[in-house]
Amino acid sequence: MKSKIVYHIARFAAAGILLQTLFFKFTGAAESVWIFTQLGVEPFGRIGSGIVELIAAILLISGKYSRWGALLAGGTMFGAVFSHIFVLGLEVQNDGGFLFILAVIVLVCSFFVFRYPVKRIETKM
Repeated sequence: MKSKIVYHIARFAAAGILLQTLFFKFTGAAESVWIFTQLGVEPFGRIGSGIVELIAAILLISGKYSRWGALLAGGTMFGAVFSHIFVLGLEVQNDGGFLFILAVIVLVCSFFVFRYPVKRIETKM
């Protein structure tokens, strides 16, 4: 029972973080533009990753397709963590590492959702 609760918390936490950051990507917030300019993929990378994150969040919330959402979110966040470590730095424009921490949280939540046994999801929902 406890693992089922943790599973749902992980799903909604990852989806919530992904959905929250979409506003900044889709409106062209200065920090988002700066990040994707540093990566050399502005504006297509910013908008494209926003679309992928939106799809991942919808799939995570859906329940039935949450494993696909977790896989999509995890892959995207792996890229974000990689970019922070090797290109951007852990701290972006004096954010205190906040964006990096959010990416790690979504990555961990996605891993948990993806690894959660499918039979438990189907039989206990």
